[in-house]
Amino acid sequence: MQMPSKYDASQVETKWYDYWMKHNYFHSEPDEREPYTIVIPPPNVTGVLHMGHMLNNTIQDVLIRRARLQGKNACWVPGTDHASIATEAKVVAKLKEQGVDKNNLSREEFLEHAWEWTHEYGGVILEQLKKLGCSCDWDRTKFTMDDDMSEAVIKVFVDLHNKGLVYRGYRMVNWDPEAKTTLSDEEVIHEERQGNLYYLNYKIEGSDDTLTIATTRPETIFGDTAICINPNDERFTHLKGKKAIVPICNRVIPIIEDEYVDVEFGTGCLKVTPAHDENDKNLGDKHNLEVIDIFNDDASLNSFGLQYQGKDRFVVRKEIVQELEASGVLVKTETHINKVGTSERTKAVIEPRLSDQWFLKMQDLVKPAIEAVLGEDSEIKLFPKKFENTYRHWMENIRDWNISRQLLWGQQIPAYYYGDDKEDFVVAETKEEALELAKQKANNQELTASDLRQDTDALDTWFSSWLWPMSVFDGIRNPENADIKYYYPTNDLVTGPDILFFWVARMIIAGYEYKDEKPFNNVYLTGLVRDKQRRKMSKSLGNSPDALKLIEEYSADGVRVGLLLSSAAGNDLMFEETLCQQGKGFGNKIWNAYRLVDGWEVSDTIEQPDSSKIAIEWYESKFQKALIEIEDHFSKYRLSDALMAIYKLIYDDFCGWLLEMVKPAYQQPIDAVSYKAIIAIFEENLKIVHPFMPFLTEDIWHYIAERTPEEALIVSKWPVAKNLNETLITEFEFASEVISGIRNIRKEKNIAFKDAIGFSVINNDKTSTSFDAIISKLGNLESINYVNEAVEGALSFRVKSNEYFIPMAGSIDVEAEIKKLTEELSYTEGFLKSVQKKLSNERFVAGAPEQVITNERNKEADALAKIETIKASLTSLK
Repeated sequence: MQMPSKYDASQVETKWYDYWMKHNYFHSEPDEREPYTIVIPPPNVTGVLHMGHMLNNTIQDVLIRRARLQGKNACWVPGTDHASIATEAKVVAKLKEQGVDKNNLSREEFLEHAWEWTHEYGGVILEQLKKLGCSCDWDRTKFTMDDDMSEAVIKVFVDLHNKGLVYRGYRMVNWDPEAKTTLSDEEVIHEERQGNLYYLNYKIEGSDDTLTIATTRPETIFGDTAICINPNDERFTHLKGKKAIVPICNRVIPIIEDEYVDVEFGTGCLKVTPAHDENDKNLGDKHNLEVIDIFNDDASLNSFGLQYQGKDRFVVRKEIVQELEASGVLVKTETHINKVGTSERTKAVIEPRLSDQWFLKMQDLVKPAIEAVLGEDSEIKLFPKKFENTYRHWMENIRDWNISRQLLWGQQIPAYYYGDDKEDFVVAETKEEALELAKQKANNQELTASDLRQDTDALDTWFSSWLWPMSVFDGIRNPENADIKYYYPTNDLVTGPDILFFWVARMIIAGYEYKDEKPFNNVYLTGLVRDKQRRKMSKSLGNSPDALKLIEEYSADGVRVGLLLSSAAGNDLMFEETLCQQGKGFGNKIWNAYRLVDGWEVSDTIEQPDSSKIAIEWYESKFQKALIEIEDHFSKYRLSDALMAIYKLIYDDFCGWLLEMVKPAYQQPIDAVSYKAIIAIFEENLKIVHPFMPFLTEDIWHYIAERTPEEALIVSKWPVAKNLNETLITEFEFASEVISGIRNIRKEKNIAFKDAIGFSVINNDKTSTSFDAIISKLGNLESINYVNEAVEGALSFRVKSNEYFIPMAGSIDVEAEIKKLTEELSYTEGFLKSVQKKLSNERFVAGAPEQVITNERNKEADALAKIETIKASLTSLK
């Protein structure tokens, strides 16, 4: 096939992705090979590709493609998450646009709309991942609301309930008034905000006295049911046994005593609002206080808020402050920084609220998961290791998990109520089973299915995704099936540290509970993608590029390389588009390198030159050395470092040196032996680049030779480690400095490369002559003469102790050269003087850091060597 002069990514990417799909390379079935399994962190079903997804999935694809080349049975399971809060919010918004109120729909009607939305917008992100080159087993694509996946979730809920681990409790929960659902503690983000501290006077019943309380939330006074003082606080002994009157609503409430009140903090008098603060609830339980909930589910005030009924809590805060000020109740206002809980999903300020919810006891479940990561014989490794401390903190301070959500989109909790008492319920996988259980529990055989009311709450989305590594292989419903036995535990999990607890820790907990085994061996926690100013990428800042446009502009391979070349900032990545340009440039370099090789005429009659023979032997050793480094980086999940090692090998050693060393003279053929070796080397290069740049490498692979589908690059073999010759590598490093010295003199003296030059060496270092043929070729030398004395009338340079001479007769203007060298000598001697002056200053030497002294001594040594070389050149010219 004729190779085009330019690489056209848009055509190539479609062509090869279709080819890979057609030949089913991504699909995996259990066989005799070693499995290598990754399950994708399922993105939200209605999500679109952003930079975080691009990084995360590029890394997964690099790992899976490398495993495939290593001969493993690579299986990358894709899928999406139903994301109950986010998806339900989008469906509600869409219905609102159509003039439909969610509250006027039955559950079935709403779910019809939700499924419609999911089918219309869902899965877009998976199609976008194909553009990036992701080699997922698309035949195995799962969705957390698929029937079999939902069945597994329900099965687990019932099992945990039967084990006494799932229970229903009336607790203070985190209420999201925008999504109108509870959230688990982990879904609440605590952020510092500046607010106000309001000092309010409450009258004492039956007297003109008052007491002062301080609150950040004056609107909650409608829920006050006591004032609490510390019994040891002498300031308030006169208040013991008395009652206070709540401003505005004039409710008479008791003044109670408890050592919980900190006498040093605030005014020493605490307003107690049991319905809206967890600590107040504990006080209320202890002192049998009334509980008054003043909020509706959207955080507007209910009838307890009197004239403020129906108004939002923050509107009420402003208005009530004005009323309290006007009535003389507000004593003073101070600015105050306090921590406010906000919803991770909707960003709404969380409202503590008492509610009947379903919880999962975590205390015992968590133990194997702590041991698996932090124990002496830990089975699961976190990369970077520093996240073990975060993991430890979360796991050792774990609280029971609130797993119910007041949503419709999600798995409906399989609890069925049959009576009026709140304990009149049973838990079962189906309504039929529930009816039998209810008959037994109620001791009533007359009950029918129509007497059962299923709990209206849905399960937390994380309660389905914590089963992901098992449920994608049907390991919950059919624990002994061939897939789960072969692919589980999976190998590597690649995800973000922000969901280390939400998802990773919970999957580990579920794995030990349901398989008595870890769900994966290694967890690679990627950083956040930030801009070069270290800001998090977000739509609001306008600093998050359109992922698909990047691919369009720089190619999928260019973007993949650009992401992995991003410099690390802590664990985060600082991304800039120029890196994608660099990635694209790297692709062009490889493309043009093959075009160069492909354009050579090959001769079977020419003998292989010594220069080509040694050059090929050198590169093969250099390749093997790089391969050891690459393997080491992969073992530590340092993928950027692995890529950088490959980049330097190809760019510098292969393109910069090897091709120059073996390249035939202008319009001359290359010998067949060298050509064959270069093609074999090119193929090995393509194999190590392929996981990072799959499209370009597959394309060149098929230009090199006609290949059957079985011979495609995607299923070829990763290079095998062989012995390497370190001596050759060291000798070439020396030879390359000699070549650079020759090139510098040619450049400085404007000596055209086509003009061959004389070259003499005083070989003080007894350097090997292995690379003389290379030096001669790349320097275009007439010959290399080994001499014992300096050559007169020649320019010289040094490499270590060796001296090299290039005769100048006829090549340059001797007078001009003497003038130039004299000026350079004068400058260098002046520089040496200033350095030596510093070093002879005792105060400087005594006070300066050791590294500074070392640098100055190095400068002195360099200057002395340079002066010697210049003087030698001047002597030879005179």
